[in-house]
Parts: sequence; C-alpha cells; structure tokens
Amino acid sequence: MNRIVELRELHKHYQQGDLEVKAVDNVSLTIEKGDFAALCGPSGSGKTSILNLIGGLDTVTSGQVILEGTDLSALDNGRLAEVRKNRIGFVFQSYNLIPVMTAYENAAFVLDLQGVDRVVSRDRVMKTLSDVGLAGLENRRPDQMSGGQQQRVAIARAIVTQPAIVLADEPTANVDSKTAESLLDLMETLNREQGVTFLFSTHDQHVMDRAKRIIHILDGQVESDELKPI
Repeated sequence: MNRIVELRELHKHYQQGDLEVKAVDNVSLTIEKGDFAALCGPSGSGKTSILNLIGGLDTVTSGQVILEGTDLSALDNGRLAEVRKNRIGFVFQSYNLIPVMTAYENAAFVLDLQGVDRVVSRDRVMKTLSDVGLAGLENRRPDQMSGGQQQRVAIARAIVTQPAIVLADEPTANVDSKTAESLLDLMETLNREQGVTFLFSTHDQHVMDRAKRIIHILDGQVESDELKPI
C-alpha cells in the first residue's frame, strides 16, 4: 500500500490561562492508501485535534504532517487551502451543508471552486449522488432531507473530488443507529469498491466495529494501533 499521511512527532499545545494543555502529545503514525481506520477515544482525548491537524484546519505546535509527501506545516495559508480543496475530503457530524443550496449544488461546490468543466462536473456529481443512494433527490435542499440523507450529501461532497483521503469527524453522531449502520455500509462499500481512504474520529461503537484499523488515543497520545484480522 502507498502511504497517504505520515505524522512525525506531532505536538499541539494550547494555553488556558497559566496552564498548558497538550491536546496532541508526540504522536507518530501513518495512514496507508485504502485504510478504513478509526481514531478512538473518550471526549478530550485528542482524536479530533489529530484529525484537524491532518486536514490542515489547525496548525501544529511542533512536528510534521506529511500528506502525499508534502509537509503541510511548511505551507502558507494559500497553498494549504489548495491542498484542502484538492486532496482532502471532509465529513462532519453537523453535516456543514450550505442550507440554500440543493443536494446537487452542495456536492458540486468544491468542483466549481476547482474550475472543473460544468459538463464533467455534472456527470461526476450525478454519478456520485447515485453512488451514495440519492438518485432523484438532487434538487432537494437540506431542510427537505432527513439527517441520514444530509450526511449522504456530505459524503458525496467529500468524495466527488476524488481526494487522497476522507476525514470523517464523528460522522454518525447525529443519526439513529439504523441510519448509522446504513451510512457505514455506504462508506465501507466506497472503501472496498472504489478504494476511498477513510480516517474517522469517533467514540461510536458502530464505527469501531466496522473499522479495519483501530487507533486508540488517550491524553493526546497513541495508546495502541491495531489492524483487525481479515
């Protein structure tokens, strides 16, 4: 497998008054192409901080985040934004859809930012919406869709650009258990059939049961890293 992400002695510290909080404390790990991996741990363990550093949504205190051979910590804001736009897909627990846009427009948004030809974009978006089970719902706005459908739009938006990796922060947190299983079925299929690389941040047992690799995070450190037997 090809290495997508490499974290080298990663630190992220915050100041809270006179107290220094070590949200990420000397983490080193790699994510390989085709991984279906989960960062697991209790609230405040540092798993979301690690995900945000990989996604370039936060800056490191020290150490390196290497994405496809590029050190994100060495990039200026403009180049970092380009990497986020072109090589990273994001799925958030709150969906983060644009409420005035339809499912189609939300899924096409990043392709428009990339300047992809409209005909090419339409073909990719319609196929992706179909792949995530939303064929025929492309003209609905988020307020006309269930939570599970909104999260499917978010997944479509994340994968339509064909990113190197999809970062999913608690993607099942705001849906019921049946919908969570359906969403995990979808992401598992995308991983297996299209080779989409997923890294989750979660404390949801549904996600942990499905992940092929479990990375336990505690107090900002990697406590264990286990690859499940096939």
